[in-house]
Amino acid sequence: MSLYNRFTAHLDAVLDALEADGTLPAGLNRKPVTVEPPRDASHGDLATNAAMVLAKPAGTNPRLLAEKIVAGLERLDEVEGASIAGPGFINLRLTDATWRAELAAIHAEAEDYGRSSTGEGVTVNVEYVSANPTGPMHMGHCRGAVVGDALATLLEHIGYKVIREYYINDAGGQVDVLARSAHVRYREALGEAVGEIPEGLYPGDYLVPVGQALAAEYGDKYVGAPESEWLASFRTKAVAAMMDMIRSDLALLGIHHDIFSSEAELQAAGKPEAAEKWLRDHDLVYDGVLEAPKGETPEDWEPVELPLFRSTKFGDDQDRPIRKSNGSWTYFGADMAYHYQKAQTADQLIDIWGADHGGTVKRIQAAVAALTEGRARFDVKLIQMVRLLRDGEPVKMSKRAGNFVTLADVVKEVGKDVVRFTMLTRKADAQMDFDFAKVVEASKDNPVFYVQYAHARISSLGRRAEEAGMALPAPDMSRLGTEELGLVKLAAQFPRVVEGAASAREPHRIAFYLNDLASAFHSWWNMGNDNPQARVILTDDPATTSARLFLSRGIGQIIRNGLALMGVAALTEMQ
Repeated sequence: MSLYNRFTAHLDAVLDALEADGTLPAGLNRKPVTVEPPRDASHGDLATNAAMVLAKPAGTNPRLLAEKIVAGLERLDEVEGASIAGPGFINLRLTDATWRAELAAIHAEAEDYGRSSTGEGVTVNVEYVSANPTGPMHMGHCRGAVVGDALATLLEHIGYKVIREYYINDAGGQVDVLARSAHVRYREALGEAVGEIPEGLYPGDYLVPVGQALAAEYGDKYVGAPESEWLASFRTKAVAAMMDMIRSDLALLGIHHDIFSSEAELQAAGKPEAAEKWLRDHDLVYDGVLEAPKGETPEDWEPVELPLFRSTKFGDDQDRPIRKSNGSWTYFGADMAYHYQKAQTADQLIDIWGADHGGTVKRIQAAVAALTEGRARFDVKLIQMVRLLRDGEPVKMSKRAGNFVTLADVVKEVGKDVVRFTMLTRKADAQMDFDFAKVVEASKDNPVFYVQYAHARISSLGRRAEEAGMALPAPDMSRLGTEELGLVKLAAQFPRVVEGAASAREPHRIAFYLNDLASAFHSWWNMGNDNPQARVILTDDPATTSARLFLSRGIGQIIRNGLALMGVAALTEMQ
């Protein structure tokens, strides 16, 4: 149990006692009660809003209630003092022994420090990337891939069972275009001079090996054959080849999915029909006519009766068609069935989408709410695009890839860890620039370097102590002063940050926290530049050296744990 969870339990025990003696009525909602660091560290180590939150429903004065809560908390051995601020906020100052014990806990729990069982018994399906299977991964897919993968790891870290899923959009017109593009390369492989790839087809050279494989398998059988004879088989072969390429590209980022779900297989299995039947049985689909589009009515618009989902019942601004006038499924109809399928094996669903899909969020949320009868929590995280720069100038596109920059090329240039860390240095819904020069810059302005450098510095300390031939005693943590315990206090926030990031579905919080921790460590380290007695390695003082090494290694452990959640290796040396 983390320090913050432990003090939440202490606070609950005090509130239970106040309920037992009649000070508080039983059954008050304690969910809004928090235990967190105060905004101003000078106020103390922990703060709680308990009196402010509970006073009104309890029909009492918040400051009077705060006094009674403080009286209970002050009895704890870990509490050095408690005070009341303003109308009833409670600030606690903990004993130095409490923080020293927390440093020992960091060492004892090691890579498990920050884990919890918060999500135990709950299954979460995280669907991310889901790029159309029409080519290699490009940098437009990269950010969503990293955010989704880091979020899945975060949720696992606090006890959830996580299903990592990729949805293959292999039932739409784009895969027919892929098949036709592969047919051009197939003819090319057989010696035909195809010239410029026709407008509307995929021009990238990545389809050349696909065409060669098709030529080896079929010979010239389909060179002049009508499309109806080869389209289906070429589509299947080309999609399979693209998915092999996509899996390989994702592996460069250390990303692997548990499930690859096919839209074509979903439709072949009749899943959309099953979802429609369920919705009709519950009066959530009806046959009706859509209202004319707002503004000037297009000439080709006509009132056609369509099966409509009652999405307005769930907060959408209009009901949505699940089939087209020709009877085929709308994108929404197929997507609705897919989410219905996912909800059969998961308690919660998370979709990682590009920001350009923002307009469809409400209707899918409505569909999931209807099909699960409100049982499944469903979150959609929208990811903004990444702008690639080289020395501040936009990066030129690649004709070989088909007018985009491949993920593989970027990873090979700057490395997996740099790419993953950088993708998490901003909120997912904020615009991001990825400048090839800046992401590898050895500067404190580059958070990738700054955090890795902190870990490398810590790793160097043990080597330096060995080189000095120091015989170090067991660490005596009483040697740690105010500055050192300040680092412990920041390190102790890690479990709380992890739970908060997982709950909010915001893995970037880990990167922000690691940057703050690295900054605090570097500041402490740099004190030794002005004051030799503040250095970690003191050859004439093995006892203090041992304690400071113990602290440094604890900070290093937190950095490693945080980087692991991001899928980033912790460097022990900087090149």
